[in-house]
Amino acid sequence: MAAPLSATSAGAVSPAKAWISAFRPRTLPLSLASIFTGGFLAAAHGQFRGSVFALAVLTTILLQILSNLANDYGDSQNGADSIHREGPQRAVQAGHITPAQMKRGMLLFGALSLASGVALLWVALGLAAMWITISFFLLGLAAIWAAINYTAGAKPYGYAGLGDASVFLFFGLVGVCGTYYLQTQALPLLVLLPAAALGCFATAVLNVNNIRDIRSDKLAGKITIPVRLGPVAARRYHWLLLGVGFASAVLYVVLTYYSPWQWLFLLSAPLFLRNGRLVAQRQESMQLDPLLKQMAMSTLAFTILFGVGQTLVMVARLISES
Repeated sequence: MAAPLSATSAGAVSPAKAWISAFRPRTLPLSLASIFTGGFLAAAHGQFRGSVFALAVLTTILLQILSNLANDYGDSQNGADSIHREGPQRAVQAGHITPAQMKRGMLLFGALSLASGVALLWVALGLAAMWITISFFLLGLAAIWAAINYTAGAKPYGYAGLGDASVFLFFGLVGVCGTYYLQTQALPLLVLLPAAALGCFATAVLNVNNIRDIRSDKLAGKITIPVRLGPVAARRYHWLLLGVGFASAVLYVVLTYYSPWQWLFLLSAPLFLRNGRLVAQRQESMQLDPLLKQMAMSTLAFTILFGVGQTLVMVARLISES
């Protein structure tokens, strides 16, 4: 890998712009999709808590930025960000931020994530059920660890093909179920279905990224799922993620059906079909890059339509009972 330029010689990018770019703002809507879903489901059950939801959003944004900084640092140190990388240049790779500066940024956002998470638990749970608070605190520490060690650390798990499992867990199950529980103090098993849907869609975004980067990841020894499967099977895996995600949402509505509004999320189906078709058709790595954003925005559209549909059920019930 070529030695990084100094921030001064890289020249054209100001420090502020370099850091904002390293934060990767376009990843934030996807990271918030599970939080929004948990909030919508709590609202649908008449138990939405604005302060808890706001702190969950803040904590998630901080964790996502921490993850992005750690990925920037880790891939630059482990060789995935090389001249062979197909995607956009990262900040450390381009020399806009030094490795030492990036590590300090990771430390700062790790501390901010921890502080925000503690505030979230205090507002949501207090000291009423200490063992639950401790469990969520440990889960928060696990989220910080996962954010950092995906590509950074001595043994980054993303290089062993475990990124998909982590994304499914934290962007799906933990995000949706955790946000729902912190507002309602309950967790019906059926909530696992929309949580699984969000987990599948977030994993599909990662899968597009990893299909794009198969060549550079293989050269760097980053054994992602697409590297293991190969490009053809990885595209079939993408269809599987989309199908299981949508089927989970359909099953949830079938099992909780009350109003046709619950099917509002079906309006997002053409977006996922288009994404799956284009991922299957486009073979050049850089042709896949726009599909990352398209998949993320499709997930956000699904989240809003699904959530609004569920919330309208509560409205319909209130009207029928009045």
